[in-house]
Amino acid sequence: MKNIISNKNNLQVLFEDNHIIAINKRCGDIVQGDKTGDKPLSEIVKSFLKTKYSKPGNVYLGIPHRLDRPTSGVVMFAKTSKSLSRLNKIFKDGKVQKYYWAVTKNNPEKQEDTLIHWLRKNERTNKSTYFKKETLKAKKAVLHYRVLKKLERYFIIEIELVTGRHHQIRCQLSAMGCPVRGDLKYGYDRSNNDGGIDLHAKKIIFEHPVNGKKIIIDAPVRETKIWNATK
Repeated sequence: MKNIISNKNNLQVLFEDNHIIAINKRCGDIVQGDKTGDKPLSEIVKSFLKTKYSKPGNVYLGIPHRLDRPTSGVVMFAKTSKSLSRLNKIFKDGKVQKYYWAVTKNNPEKQEDTLIHWLRKNERTNKSTYFKKETLKAKKAVLHYRVLKKLERYFIIEIELVTGRHHQIRCQLSAMGCPVRGDLKYGYDRSNNDGGIDLHAKKIIFEHPVNGKKIIIDAPVRETKIWNATK
């Protein structure tokens, strides 16, 4: 893996080769354009690549996965259509290991466990509801977690995501009484000053879609008092 690179676009490039570029997304950035009209991370990355390689025409950039706007961490983009189709397949087939860190003020009853729920997305409210058993129009959601560290007032929970449902981690942690710090939508009592939530896509592990090598991409946490305490 290449070293982390920062640049004038405030992009933190975690990994780049001819096929893939991975960015450490800041909370508040949107990965792909939406109704807000805010400039998405995908367009910022395109501009970065266009400048870096002095490309005269349009820059191709595919989006094989996304992160919620208030979440930070690893986001991967495909630089070619070939790599996009292959990345889409390995994400769909569950062949990408995804690890997240979350800050919560509540200590889970079990320090390590597997959570299984069925989640149903409400398109109007953009929120998922959890059910403890199979339910109409709800999708099965599975994750593994463990308490990674106890801070002075908070707990750091590491999550391995097995399925990739809408707001899955946020909803499932809330279901066990541990909403993510700052996440008003899923039951935390107050917002963070930056408007984000303390959920960070820490690491992804996968087989490179073109050369087959094992790739590990790790995203440093942002510089805040709480996240610095995890170091």
